[in-house]
Amino acid sequence: MKIMEVNKAVYRKNINRVIGVFVGSLAVLSLAFGAALIAVFGTETVDPSGSTGNFYLNLIGVALAAIVCASVLSRFKDNPYLKEIYYVWQLKQLHNKIYRKLAKIKNRAELNDVNALIILKFYYSSLKQVYLLDNNSLTLPTLEKDITKLDAQIMSQNLTISTEQFETNLLNKII
Repeated sequence: MKIMEVNKAVYRKNINRVIGVFVGSLAVLSLAFGAALIAVFGTETVDPSGSTGNFYLNLIGVALAAIVCASVLSRFKDNPYLKEIYYVWQLKQLHNKIYRKLAKIKNRAELNDVNALIILKFYYSSLKQVYLLDNNSLTLPTLEKDITKLDAQIMSQNLTISTEQFETNLLNKII
């Protein structure tokens, strides 16, 4: 995966709209599915506690609504409107994969393993991009220190490493 330039204003505007539409659709569809399921399978009797016993039908309605909303998002993920959102989502998934192996990657990087250094260069650079897009300024100073330390290590070894060298299969080489 390559790091691409993302316009923060467009990304924030689009992500806020998508979240709003997703939440609104989820609410409306949950109510519609729940009402339809109760109309078909529900009971009218109320026990002494005030419950109609239709909780599970409502829960199934919410689950169906979530499936429909997720399916629609998945169907339109290649739409140009969702390009930045989908890119950041993929980047965050990749961050999770890298994070699960981060201790091993850092150990290998201390031994000047080129693959580990490439992974860390990509990880830190893309993490910084996501932090800036999501306005996560709290952890940015720590990340900047990590980037500076990594760049110093790369320079001390006279290596030329860039984020363009990163490929996801490098993660499989870290044992």
